[in-house]
Amino acid sequence: MNIFLIAIILGVVEGITEFLPISSTGHLIIAGHYLEFTGNLATTFSISIQLGSILAVVYYFKDKIFSLLGNFKNDKVSREFIFTVCLAFVPSAIVGLLIHGWVEENLFNPITVACALIVGGVLIIIIENKAYHPEITQLENIGYKKGLLVGCAQCLALFPGMSRSASTIMGALILGFNRVTAAEFSFFLAIPTMFAATGYDLFKNRNILSTDDFLVILTGLVVAFISSLMVIKFLFAFIKKYDFKPFAYYRIVLGFLILGFWS
Repeated sequence: MNIFLIAIILGVVEGITEFLPISSTGHLIIAGHYLEFTGNLATTFSISIQLGSILAVVYYFKDKIFSLLGNFKNDKVSREFIFTVCLAFVPSAIVGLLIHGWVEENLFNPITVACALIVGGVLIIIIENKAYHPEITQLENIGYKKGLLVGCAQCLALFPGMSRSASTIMGALILGFNRVTAAEFSFFLAIPTMFAATGYDLFKNRNILSTDDFLVILTGLVVAFISSLMVIKFLFAFIKKYDFKPFAYYRIVLGFLILGFWS
């Protein structure tokens, strides 16, 4: 199959799965193995095209972001929220630097992803079955402590198949966020997290990527941006009416199908 067609397919997969609690990295690993797109380029590709998804977040929340940045100097609430996002980013940044290489070498495979999908799905069901009495309904009310705890939960996403969105949103629900605020904070936390992950991986592999490789990555990135933008709108409309359990059931079924296919 043509490499640019593979890039388009995987760009769609990334865009659809990045912000749903079903693990974009896991889906890219599975799709990459199925399409026989594996190795260093595939790993770098799956991380780098996340930039397209995060640019979709920046575009979607552009008014809020410009307001926060514009009011940073004079508005205490805006300043504290930005600091909260930065603080929440720290745990995964530290843990990621420590174990990133080991994770790529040992856990980027279908069986690991399948197990993580199942475990994560069960956890979502358990969390959603708890009594739901949200106390935090606005981003400005999160505070440093709860923001940091959500950041700690994000560390689970370093294991492919767990899902960054699922880890942060479920962590936020446990801490008393309502679903919309949990998703919004997850998206804002994704901005520094995914920019850092993409930048680090591209810098690390800059000497082994050819011009054609960069064109392949750019193709996937653009497709991921477009598809991510549509999924973000869908997700916010969905969670205003429903909980996250349908995604949990999907994860569990997919996990067992993968185990059956690759075992």
